[in-house]
Amino acid sequence: MNAHNIAFTAPHFSATEAGTSILKQGGTATEAMVAAAAAISVVYPHMNSIGGDSFWLIDNPNQSTPTAIDACGRAPNDISAYSNEQQIPERGGLSALTQAATLRGWQKALELDEHAALSLSTILAPAIKLAREGFTVTKSLQAGCEKLATVTNTNDAFKALYIPNGKPLQAGQHFKNPKLADTFEHLAKHGLNAFYEGELADSFAADLAKAGSIITPNDIANTQADVVSPLNANLSGINCYNLPAPTQGVHSLQIIGTVNKLKHTAKTEADWTHLIVEATKQSFTHRPTLWADPKALGDDYKNALTDERLTELANNIDMNTAKKWPFDAQPGDTVWMAARDKNGQLVSFIQSIYWEFGSGILMCEGGFVWNNRGLSFSLNTKDTNALAPNKRPAHTLNPAMAKFDDGRRLAYGTMGGEGQPQTQAAVFAGYAWRNKSINQAVSDPRWLLGRTWGDTSTNLKIEHSLAAQIDNELNKRGHDWVSVEDNNEMMGHAGAILDTPTTLEAATDPRSDGRATVSST
Repeated sequence: MNAHNIAFTAPHFSATEAGTSILKQGGTATEAMVAAAAAISVVYPHMNSIGGDSFWLIDNPNQSTPTAIDACGRAPNDISAYSNEQQIPERGGLSALTQAATLRGWQKALELDEHAALSLSTILAPAIKLAREGFTVTKSLQAGCEKLATVTNTNDAFKALYIPNGKPLQAGQHFKNPKLADTFEHLAKHGLNAFYEGELADSFAADLAKAGSIITPNDIANTQADVVSPLNANLSGINCYNLPAPTQGVHSLQIIGTVNKLKHTAKTEADWTHLIVEATKQSFTHRPTLWADPKALGDDYKNALTDERLTELANNIDMNTAKKWPFDAQPGDTVWMAARDKNGQLVSFIQSIYWEFGSGILMCEGGFVWNNRGLSFSLNTKDTNALAPNKRPAHTLNPAMAKFDDGRRLAYGTMGGEGQPQTQAAVFAGYAWRNKSINQAVSDPRWLLGRTWGDTSTNLKIEHSLAAQIDNELNKRGHDWVSVEDNNEMMGHAGAILDTPTTLEAATDPRSDGRATVSST
Protein backbone atom coordinates (compact mmCIF):
# COMPACT_ATOMS: atom_id res chain seq x y z
CA MET A 1 0.00 0.00 0.00
CA ASN A 2 1.04 3.61 -0.56
CA ALA A 3 2.31 5.27 2.61
CA HIS A 4 1.31 8.53 0.91
CA ASN A 5 -2.18 8.53 -0.49
CA ILE A 6 -2.83 12.02 -1.92
CA ALA A 7 -1.05 14.01 -4.61
CA PHE A 8 -1.52 17.25 -6.51
CA THR A 9 0.42 19.08 -9.20
CA ALA A 10 -0.27 22.49 -10.76
CA PRO A 11 1.73 25.21 -12.57
CA HIS A 12 1.16 27.68 -9.71
CA PHE A 13 1.87 26.78 -6.09
CA SER A 14 -1.31 28.49 -4.84
CA ALA A 15 -3.42 26.10 -6.91
CA THR A 16 -1.49 23.13 -5.50
CA GLU A 17 -2.07 24.47 -1.98
CA ALA A 18 -5.80 24.88 -2.69
CA GLY A 19 -6.15 21.37 -4.11
CA THR A 20 -4.06 19.77 -1.39
CA SER A 21 -6.04 21.50 1.37
CA ILE A 22 -9.26 19.98 -0.01
CA LEU A 23 -7.66 16.52 -0.22
CA LYS A 24 -6.49 16.83 3.39
CA GLN A 25 -10.05 17.67 4.43
CA GLY A 26 -11.11 14.33 2.98
CA GLY A 27 -12.32 15.78 -0.31
CA THR A 28 -12.20 13.88 -3.56
CA ALA A 29 -9.78 14.53 -6.42
CA THR A 30 -12.68 16.10 -8.33
CA GLU A 31 -13.48 18.50 -5.47
CA ALA A 32 -9.78 19.32 -5.10
CA MET A 33 -9.55 20.05 -8.82
CA VAL A 34 -12.49 22.47 -8.73
CA ALA A 35 -10.85 24.26 -5.79
CA ALA A 36 -7.55 24.48 -7.67
CA ALA A 37 -9.26 25.49 -10.95
CA ALA A 38 -10.90 28.38 -9.14
CA ALA A 39 -7.68 29.36 -7.33
CA ILE A 40 -5.52 29.28 -10.45
CA SER A 41 -8.03 31.47 -12.29
CA VAL A 42 -7.20 34.09 -9.66
CA VAL A 43 -3.39 33.86 -9.64
CA TYR A 44 -2.77 32.94 -13.30
CA PRO A 45 -5.49 35.07 -14.98
CA HIS A 46 -3.46 35.42 -18.18
CA MET A 47 -3.40 31.63 -18.63
CA ASN A 48 -7.01 30.80 -17.76
CA SER A 49 -10.21 32.14 -16.23
CA ILE A 50 -13.78 31.12 -15.46
CA GLY A 51 -14.59 32.76 -18.80
CA GLY A 52 -13.05 29.86 -20.73
CA ASP A 53 -13.30 26.09 -21.24
CA SER A 54 -12.10 22.90 -19.56
CA PHE A 55 -11.71 19.19 -20.21
CA TRP A 56 -11.50 16.33 -17.73
CA LEU A 57 -10.30 12.75 -17.50
CA ILE A 58 -11.42 11.09 -14.25
CA ASP A 59 -10.35 7.56 -13.32
CA ASN A 60 -11.74 5.74 -10.31
CA PRO A 61 -10.42 2.45 -8.89
CA ASN A 62 -11.92 -0.59 -10.63
CA GLN A 63 -13.01 1.61 -13.55
CA SER A 64 -11.82 0.12 -16.82
CA THR A 65 -11.94 3.37 -18.82
CA PRO A 66 -11.63 6.94 -17.49
CA THR A 67 -14.64 9.25 -17.65
CA ALA A 68 -14.16 12.17 -20.04
CA ILE A 69 -15.93 15.54 -19.79
CA ASP A 70 -15.99 18.04 -22.65
CA ALA A 71 -16.75 21.53 -21.32
CA CYS A 72 -16.19 23.39 -24.56
CA GLY A 73 -18.14 26.55 -25.36
CA ARG A 74 -19.95 26.79 -28.69
CA ALA A 75 -20.57 29.57 -31.16
CA PRO A 76 -23.84 31.53 -30.75
CA ASN A 77 -27.04 30.90 -32.67
CA ASP A 78 -26.67 34.09 -34.67
CA ILE A 79 -23.27 34.54 -36.34
CA SER A 80 -24.35 37.00 -39.03
CA ALA A 81 -22.05 39.68 -37.60
CA TYR A 82 -19.10 37.81 -39.19
CA SER A 83 -20.57 37.63 -42.69
CA ASN A 84 -18.66 40.74 -43.82
CA GLU A 85 -15.49 40.06 -41.83
CA GLN A 86 -12.32 38.93 -43.61
CA GLN A 87 -11.04 37.31 -40.42
CA ILE A 88 -12.06 36.99 -36.78
CA PRO A 89 -10.47 39.81 -34.76
CA GLU A 90 -7.78 38.62 -32.34
CA ARG A 91 -8.94 40.74 -29.40
CA GLY A 92 -11.95 42.80 -28.42
CA GLY A 93 -15.66 42.04 -28.51
CA LEU A 94 -15.81 40.12 -31.79
CA SER A 95 -13.05 37.80 -30.58
CA ALA A 96 -15.32 36.83 -27.64
CA LEU A 97 -17.21 34.44 -29.87
CA THR A 98 -17.83 31.25 -27.87
CA GLN A 99 -19.52 30.40 -24.58
CA ALA A 100 -17.58 30.01 -21.33
CA ALA A 101 -18.15 26.35 -20.43
CA THR A 102 -15.58 25.60 -17.75
CA LEU A 103 -17.98 25.96 -14.82
CA ARG A 104 -20.43 23.62 -16.55
CA GLY A 105 -17.53 21.15 -16.54
CA TRP A 106 -16.95 21.69 -12.82
CA GLN A 107 -20.67 21.10 -12.25
CA LYS A 108 -20.71 17.91 -14.29
CA ALA A 109 -17.61 16.50 -12.58
CA LEU A 110 -19.06 17.14 -9.12
CA GLU A 111 -22.44 15.63 -10.11
CA LEU A 112 -20.76 12.44 -11.37
CA ASP A 113 -18.61 12.05 -8.24
CA GLU A 114 -20.58 9.84 -5.82
CA HIS A 115 -18.10 10.59 -3.00
CA ALA A 116 -18.22 14.39 -3.36
CA ALA A 117 -19.66 15.78 -0.14
CA LEU A 118 -18.00 19.14 0.54
CA SER A 119 -19.94 22.39 0.22
CA LEU A 120 -19.19 24.82 -2.59
CA SER A 121 -18.24 27.42 0.01
CA THR A 122 -15.53 25.05 1.31
CA ILE A 123 -14.31 24.24 -2.21
CA LEU A 124 -14.19 27.88 -3.34
CA ALA A 125 -12.78 29.26 -0.07
CA PRO A 126 -9.10 29.24 -1.21
CA ALA A 127 -9.95 31.15 -4.41
CA ILE A 128 -12.07 33.67 -2.50
CA LYS A 129 -9.23 34.29 -0.04
CA LEU A 130 -6.64 34.75 -2.82
CA ALA A 131 -8.85 37.19 -4.72
CA ARG A 132 -9.96 39.12 -1.63
CA GLU A 133 -6.66 39.31 0.29
CA GLY A 134 -4.36 39.30 -2.74
CA PHE A 135 -1.27 37.47 -3.93
CA THR A 136 2.18 38.22 -5.29
CA VAL A 137 2.36 38.86 -9.05
CA THR A 138 4.69 36.42 -10.85
CA LYS A 139 7.03 37.15 -13.75
CA SER A 140 4.67 35.10 -15.94
CA LEU A 141 1.71 37.34 -15.06
CA GLN A 142 3.83 40.46 -15.56
CA ALA A 143 4.81 39.24 -19.05
CA GLY A 144 1.14 38.63 -19.88
CA CYS A 145 0.17 42.13 -18.76
CA GLU A 146 3.02 43.65 -20.76
CA LYS A 147 1.86 41.89 -23.93
CA LEU A 148 -1.70 43.14 -23.49
CA ALA A 149 -0.53 46.69 -22.77
CA THR A 150 0.19 47.06 -26.50
CA VAL A 151 -3.27 45.73 -27.50
CA THR A 152 -5.65 48.59 -28.18
CA ASN A 153 -9.09 46.91 -28.20
CA THR A 154 -9.22 45.60 -24.63
CA ASN A 155 -11.99 47.22 -22.58
CA ASP A 156 -11.56 49.89 -19.92
CA ALA A 157 -12.26 47.45 -17.08
CA PHE A 158 -9.40 45.26 -18.26
CA LYS A 159 -6.99 48.18 -18.47
CA ALA A 160 -7.99 49.43 -15.02
CA LEU A 161 -7.36 46.05 -13.40
CA TYR A 162 -4.25 44.76 -15.19
CA ILE A 163 -2.65 47.91 -16.65
CA PRO A 164 -3.54 50.53 -14.02
CA ASN A 165 -2.56 54.06 -15.05
CA GLY A 166 -1.02 52.61 -18.20
CA LYS A 167 1.50 50.53 -16.25
CA PRO A 168 1.32 46.69 -16.44
CA LEU A 169 1.37 44.74 -13.18
CA GLN A 170 4.93 44.05 -12.03
CA ALA A 171 6.39 40.87 -10.54
CA GLY A 172 6.56 41.14 -6.76
CA GLN A 173 3.60 43.51 -6.59
CA HIS A 174 0.67 42.60 -4.27
CA PHE A 175 -2.49 42.30 -6.33
CA LYS A 176 -6.14 41.92 -5.31
CA ASN A 177 -9.22 41.17 -7.41
CA PRO A 178 -12.25 41.95 -5.18
CA LYS A 179 -14.80 41.59 -8.00
CA LEU A 180 -13.62 38.04 -8.66
CA ALA A 181 -13.86 37.32 -4.92
CA ASP A 182 -17.47 38.61 -5.03
CA THR A 183 -18.19 36.32 -8.00
CA PHE A 184 -16.94 33.22 -6.22
CA GLU A 185 -18.86 34.16 -3.07
CA HIS A 186 -22.01 34.54 -5.17
CA LEU A 187 -21.44 31.13 -6.74
CA ALA A 188 -20.71 29.53 -3.35
CA LYS A 189 -24.04 30.86 -2.07
CA HIS A 190 -26.24 30.31 -5.12
CA GLY A 191 -24.55 27.40 -6.93
CA LEU A 192 -22.47 27.20 -10.10
CA ASN A 193 -25.61 27.59 -12.20
CA ALA A 194 -25.69 31.23 -11.08
CA PHE A 195 -22.83 31.86 -13.52
CA TYR A 196 -25.20 31.12 -16.40
CA GLU A 197 -28.55 32.50 -15.22
CA GLY A 198 -29.59 35.47 -13.10
CA GLU A 199 -28.09 38.84 -12.27
CA LEU A 200 -24.45 37.78 -12.67
CA ALA A 201 -25.04 36.20 -16.08
CA ASP A 202 -26.99 39.30 -17.16
CA SER A 203 -24.05 41.53 -16.22
CA PHE A 204 -21.71 39.36 -18.33
CA ALA A 205 -24.04 39.60 -21.32
CA ALA A 206 -24.19 43.39 -20.90
CA ASP A 207 -20.37 43.68 -20.77
CA LEU A 208 -20.01 41.48 -23.84
CA ALA A 209 -22.65 43.45 -25.78
CA LYS A 210 -21.00 46.75 -24.88
CA ALA A 211 -17.69 45.42 -26.26
CA GLY A 212 -19.38 44.31 -29.51
CA SER A 213 -19.63 40.57 -28.83
CA ILE A 214 -22.59 38.68 -30.32
CA ILE A 215 -22.99 36.37 -27.28
CA THR A 216 -26.51 36.79 -25.84
CA PRO A 217 -28.02 35.95 -22.42
CA ASN A 218 -29.64 32.96 -24.13
CA ASP A 219 -26.26 31.74 -25.41
CA ILE A 220 -24.86 32.00 -21.88
CA ALA A 221 -27.85 30.15 -20.36
CA ASN A 222 -27.59 27.34 -22.93
CA THR A 223 -23.92 26.55 -22.25
CA GLN A 224 -23.40 22.84 -21.66
CA ALA A 225 -20.81 20.22 -20.75
CA ASP A 226 -20.96 16.66 -22.09
CA VAL A 227 -19.74 13.30 -20.87
CA VAL A 228 -17.96 11.82 -23.89
CA SER A 229 -16.09 8.60 -24.69
CA PRO A 230 -12.34 9.17 -24.36
CA LEU A 231 -10.03 8.33 -27.24
CA ASN A 232 -7.93 5.25 -26.55
CA ALA A 233 -4.75 3.84 -28.09
CA ASN A 234 -3.26 0.59 -26.78
CA LEU A 235 0.51 0.87 -27.13
CA SER A 236 2.27 -2.39 -26.27
CA GLY A 237 0.54 -2.97 -22.94
CA ILE A 238 -0.23 0.66 -22.12
CA ASN A 239 -3.74 2.04 -22.61
CA CYS A 240 -3.35 5.73 -23.44
CA TYR A 241 -6.36 8.04 -23.13
CA ASN A 242 -7.18 11.53 -24.27
CA LEU A 243 -10.15 13.71 -25.20
CA PRO A 244 -11.91 13.28 -28.56
CA ALA A 245 -12.65 16.03 -31.08
CA PRO A 246 -12.91 19.00 -31.03
CA THR A 247 -9.68 18.72 -29.03
CA GLN A 248 -6.29 17.84 -30.48
CA GLY A 249 -6.24 14.72 -28.29
CA VAL A 250 -6.24 12.67 -31.49
CA HIS A 251 -2.90 14.28 -32.44
CA SER A 252 -1.42 13.58 -29.00
CA LEU A 253 -2.30 9.88 -29.25
CA GLN A 254 -1.39 9.62 -32.94
CA ILE A 255 2.08 11.03 -32.25
CA ILE A 256 2.92 8.60 -29.43
CA GLY A 257 1.29 5.78 -31.42
CA THR A 258 3.59 6.54 -34.35
CA VAL A 259 6.62 6.82 -32.05
CA ASN A 260 5.70 3.43 -30.56
CA LYS A 261 6.12 1.86 -34.01
CA LEU A 262 9.68 3.17 -34.35
CA LYS A 263 10.96 3.45 -30.78
CA HIS A 264 13.21 0.41 -31.27
CA THR A 265 15.23 2.47 -33.78
CA ALA A 266 15.89 5.33 -31.31
CA LYS A 267 19.23 4.83 -29.55
CA THR A 268 20.42 8.38 -28.80
CA GLU A 269 19.06 11.71 -27.58
CA ALA A 270 19.17 12.97 -31.17
CA ASP A 271 17.22 9.90 -32.37
CA TRP A 272 14.44 10.45 -29.85
CA THR A 273 14.15 14.17 -30.60
CA HIS A 274 14.15 13.54 -34.34
CA LEU A 275 11.59 10.73 -34.05
CA ILE A 276 9.08 12.71 -31.99
CA VAL A 277 9.50 15.82 -34.15
CA GLU A 278 8.94 13.80 -37.34
CA ALA A 279 5.95 11.98 -35.83
CA THR A 280 4.51 15.40 -34.95
CA LYS A 281 4.89 16.52 -38.58
CA GLN A 282 3.15 13.37 -39.81
CA SER A 283 0.18 13.86 -37.50
CA PHE A 284 -0.15 17.63 -37.91
CA THR A 285 -0.15 17.28 -41.70
CA HIS A 286 -3.62 15.71 -41.31
CA ARG A 287 -4.90 18.50 -39.08
CA PRO A 288 -7.57 19.79 -41.55
CA THR A 289 -9.43 16.44 -41.36
CA LEU A 290 -8.78 15.60 -37.69
CA TRP A 291 -9.29 18.78 -35.73
CA ALA A 292 -12.78 20.32 -35.57
CA ASP A 293 -16.24 19.75 -34.13
CA PRO A 294 -16.73 15.95 -34.30
CA LYS A 295 -19.90 16.40 -36.37
CA ALA A 296 -17.76 17.95 -39.13
CA LEU A 297 -15.25 15.06 -39.27
CA GLY A 298 -15.26 11.88 -41.34
CA ASP A 299 -13.33 8.67 -41.99
CA ASP A 300 -9.87 10.17 -41.52
CA TYR A 301 -10.78 10.94 -37.91
CA LYS A 302 -12.48 7.57 -37.33
CA ASN A 303 -9.39 5.71 -38.59
CA ALA A 304 -6.79 8.02 -37.03
CA LEU A 305 -5.67 5.60 -34.30
CA THR A 306 -5.99 2.30 -36.16
CA ASP A 307 -2.91 0.13 -36.42
CA GLU A 308 -2.96 0.57 -40.20
CA ARG A 309 -2.92 4.37 -39.99
CA LEU A 310 -0.19 4.47 -37.32
CA THR A 311 1.93 2.10 -39.42
CA GLU A 312 1.35 4.29 -42.48
CA LEU A 313 2.52 7.40 -40.60
CA ALA A 314 5.56 5.56 -39.21
CA ASN A 315 6.50 4.37 -42.68
CA ASN A 316 6.63 8.00 -43.84
CA ILE A 317 9.39 8.80 -41.32
CA ASP A 318 13.04 8.66 -42.35
CA MET A 319 15.22 8.42 -39.22
CA ASN A 320 18.11 10.05 -41.11
CA THR A 321 16.33 12.95 -42.81
CA ALA A 322 13.95 15.64 -41.55
CA LYS A 323 10.84 16.40 -43.60
CA LYS A 324 10.40 20.01 -44.72
CA TRP A 325 7.96 21.85 -42.50
CA PRO A 326 5.79 24.87 -43.40
CA PHE A 327 3.31 24.37 -40.56
CA ASP A 328 2.04 27.53 -38.85
CA ALA A 329 1.14 26.62 -35.26
CA GLN A 330 -1.50 28.36 -33.19
CA PRO A 331 -0.32 29.68 -29.81
CA GLY A 332 -2.26 29.18 -26.62
CA ASP A 333 -1.98 29.66 -22.89
CA THR A 334 -3.53 27.15 -20.60
CA VAL A 335 -3.23 25.39 -17.24
CA TRP A 336 -2.99 21.62 -16.78
CA MET A 337 -3.31 20.04 -13.32
CA ALA A 338 -3.69 16.59 -11.79
CA ALA A 339 -4.95 15.19 -8.48
CA ARG A 340 -5.10 11.83 -6.71
CA ASP A 341 -7.26 11.36 -3.61
CA LYS A 342 -7.20 8.91 -0.69
CA ASN A 343 -9.66 6.59 -2.46
CA GLY A 344 -7.52 6.37 -5.58
CA GLN A 345 -9.54 8.70 -7.80
CA LEU A 346 -7.12 10.20 -10.36
CA VAL A 347 -7.92 13.37 -12.33
CA SER A 348 -6.20 14.93 -15.36
CA PHE A 349 -7.64 18.40 -16.02
CA ILE A 350 -7.02 21.35 -18.31
CA GLN A 351 -8.53 24.86 -18.44
CA SER A 352 -7.93 27.77 -20.81
CA ILE A 353 -9.03 31.05 -22.39
CA TYR A 354 -6.78 30.43 -25.45
CA TRP A 355 -4.40 33.42 -25.89
CA GLU A 356 -2.98 35.40 -22.96
CA PHE A 357 -5.97 37.07 -21.31
CA GLY A 358 -8.25 35.71 -24.07
CA SER A 359 -10.35 38.42 -25.69
CA GLY A 360 -9.06 41.12 -23.34
CA ILE A 361 -12.68 41.88 -22.42
CA LEU A 362 -13.05 41.92 -18.63
CA MET A 363 -16.42 41.33 -16.97
CA CYS A 364 -16.92 44.49 -14.86
CA GLU A 365 -18.87 42.71 -12.10
CA GLY A 366 -17.19 39.34 -12.62
CA GLY A 367 -13.53 40.31 -12.41
CA PHE A 368 -12.42 37.88 -15.14
CA VAL A 369 -11.78 37.95 -18.89
CA TRP A 370 -13.78 36.16 -21.56
CA ASN A 371 -11.99 33.70 -23.85
CA ASN A 372 -11.07 34.21 -27.51
CA ARG A 373 -11.23 30.50 -28.42
CA GLY A 374 -13.43 31.35 -31.40
CA LEU A 375 -10.23 32.43 -33.18
CA SER A 376 -9.83 28.72 -33.96
CA PHE A 377 -12.76 28.97 -36.38
CA SER A 378 -12.26 29.72 -40.06
CA LEU A 379 -14.41 32.19 -41.99
CA ASN A 380 -13.86 30.11 -45.13
CA THR A 381 -17.14 28.20 -45.39
CA LYS A 382 -15.40 25.29 -47.15
CA ASP A 383 -13.10 24.54 -44.21
CA THR A 384 -13.89 21.68 -41.84
CA ASN A 385 -13.49 24.16 -39.01
CA ALA A 386 -15.71 26.82 -40.60
CA LEU A 387 -17.68 29.00 -38.21
CA ALA A 388 -21.31 27.84 -37.89
CA PRO A 389 -24.11 28.33 -35.36
CA ASN A 390 -23.76 26.26 -32.16
CA LYS A 391 -20.54 24.69 -33.44
CA ARG A 392 -17.56 23.86 -31.23
CA PRO A 393 -14.19 25.30 -32.31
CA ALA A 394 -11.03 23.26 -32.81
CA HIS A 395 -9.54 23.07 -29.33
CA THR A 396 -5.89 22.81 -28.29
CA LEU A 397 -6.80 21.54 -24.81
CA ASN A 398 -6.25 17.82 -24.18
CA PRO A 399 -5.52 16.27 -20.77
CA ALA A 400 -3.83 12.86 -20.95
CA MET A 401 -3.81 9.66 -18.92
CA ALA A 402 -2.20 6.24 -19.31
CA LYS A 403 -3.07 2.94 -17.60
CA PHE A 404 -0.36 0.26 -17.65
CA ASP A 405 -1.09 -3.47 -17.63
CA ASP A 406 0.90 -3.81 -14.38
CA GLY A 407 -1.45 -1.46 -12.50
CA ARG A 408 0.46 1.82 -12.87
CA ARG A 409 -1.52 4.93 -13.78
CA LEU A 410 -0.03 8.14 -15.17
CA ALA A 411 -1.88 11.46 -15.38
CA TYR A 412 0.08 13.96 -17.44
CA GLY A 413 -0.31 17.08 -19.55
CA THR A 414 0.84 20.61 -20.23
CA MET A 415 -0.17 24.05 -21.41
CA GLY A 416 1.21 25.43 -24.65
CA GLY A 417 -1.26 25.58 -27.54
CA GLU A 418 -0.20 23.18 -30.28
CA GLY A 419 2.96 22.43 -28.34
CA GLN A 420 0.79 20.28 -26.07
CA PRO A 421 0.92 17.06 -28.13
CA GLN A 422 4.68 17.50 -28.58
CA THR A 423 5.36 18.00 -24.87
CA GLN A 424 3.00 15.17 -23.97
CA ALA A 425 4.96 12.89 -26.30
CA ALA A 426 8.27 13.94 -24.73
CA VAL A 427 6.98 13.38 -21.18
CA PHE A 428 5.23 10.08 -21.96
CA ALA A 429 8.13 8.65 -23.97
CA GLY A 430 10.61 9.77 -21.33
CA TYR A 431 8.82 7.91 -18.58
CA ALA A 432 7.25 4.95 -20.40
CA TRP A 433 10.05 4.05 -22.82
CA ARG A 434 13.25 5.82 -21.77
CA ASN A 435 13.48 4.85 -18.08
CA LYS A 436 13.30 8.42 -16.85
CA SER A 437 11.60 9.33 -13.56
CA ILE A 438 8.50 11.46 -14.01
CA ASN A 439 10.45 14.37 -12.58
CA GLN A 440 13.16 13.95 -15.24
CA ALA A 441 10.58 13.43 -17.97
CA VAL A 442 8.89 16.72 -17.05
CA SER A 443 12.04 18.75 -16.30
CA ASP A 444 14.47 17.67 -19.04
CA PRO A 445 15.16 20.15 -21.89
CA ARG A 446 12.52 20.11 -24.64
CA TRP A 447 11.67 21.43 -28.06
CA LEU A 448 8.75 23.04 -29.87
CA LEU A 449 7.96 22.73 -33.56
CA GLY A 450 6.12 25.74 -34.94
CA ARG A 451 5.19 29.31 -34.17
CA THR A 452 4.73 30.80 -30.71
CA TRP A 453 2.78 33.89 -29.60
CA GLY A 454 4.07 37.01 -31.31
CA ASP A 455 6.56 35.07 -33.43
CA THR A 456 6.33 34.35 -37.16
CA SER A 457 8.94 31.57 -37.46
CA THR A 458 7.67 28.01 -37.90
CA ASN A 459 10.97 26.23 -37.31
CA LEU A 460 12.09 23.92 -34.50
CA LYS A 461 12.99 25.63 -31.22
CA ILE A 462 15.26 23.61 -28.92
CA GLU A 463 16.30 24.50 -25.40
CA HIS A 464 19.99 25.31 -25.23
CA SER A 465 21.32 22.44 -23.12
CA LEU A 466 19.65 19.86 -25.40
CA ALA A 467 20.71 21.70 -28.57
CA ALA A 468 24.33 21.66 -27.34
CA GLN A 469 24.19 17.86 -27.16
CA ILE A 470 22.60 17.15 -30.53
CA ASP A 471 23.31 20.15 -32.80
CA ASN A 472 25.54 18.23 -35.22
CA GLU A 473 22.94 15.47 -35.63
CA LEU A 474 20.17 18.03 -36.18
CA ASN A 475 22.20 19.66 -38.94
CA LYS A 476 23.14 16.33 -40.50
CA ARG A 477 19.47 15.31 -40.71
CA GLY A 478 18.46 18.66 -42.22
CA HIS A 479 16.40 20.19 -39.41
CA ASP A 480 15.61 23.90 -39.59
CA TRP A 481 16.18 24.76 -35.92
CA VAL A 482 17.20 27.47 -33.50
CA SER A 483 18.44 27.32 -29.92
CA VAL A 484 16.42 29.08 -27.18
CA GLU A 485 17.22 29.59 -23.51
CA ASP A 486 16.69 26.72 -21.04
CA ASN A 487 13.53 26.47 -18.92
CA ASN A 488 11.69 28.50 -21.54
CA GLU A 489 8.00 29.12 -20.89
CA MET A 490 7.24 28.62 -24.60
CA MET A 491 7.87 24.90 -23.96
CA GLY A 492 4.75 24.70 -21.80
CA HIS A 493 4.11 23.97 -18.14
CA ALA A 494 4.10 20.18 -17.91
CA GLY A 495 3.32 17.99 -14.94
CA ALA A 496 2.52 14.43 -13.98
CA ILE A 497 1.20 12.18 -11.22
CA LEU A 498 2.34 8.56 -11.19
CA ASP A 499 0.19 6.20 -9.12
CA THR A 500 1.58 2.67 -8.75
CA PRO A 501 0.41 -0.22 -6.51
CA THR A 502 3.20 0.67 -4.05
CA THR A 503 4.22 4.31 -4.64
CA LEU A 504 2.78 7.72 -5.44
CA GLU A 505 4.80 10.48 -7.15
CA ALA A 506 4.08 13.95 -8.50
CA ALA A 507 6.14 16.29 -10.69
CA THR A 508 5.81 19.89 -11.82
CA ASP A 509 7.64 21.92 -14.43
CA PRO A 510 10.59 24.19 -13.53
CA ARG A 511 9.33 26.42 -16.35
CA SER A 512 6.28 27.34 -14.27
CA ASP A 513 5.56 28.75 -10.79
CA GLY A 514 4.25 25.34 -9.86
CA ARG A 515 4.45 22.87 -7.07
CA ALA A 516 3.84 19.13 -6.81
CA THR A 517 2.90 17.58 -3.48
CA VAL A 518 2.57 14.02 -2.23
CA SER A 519 1.37 13.45 1.32
CA SER A 520 -0.96 11.54 3.63
CA THR A 521 -4.44 12.51 4.72
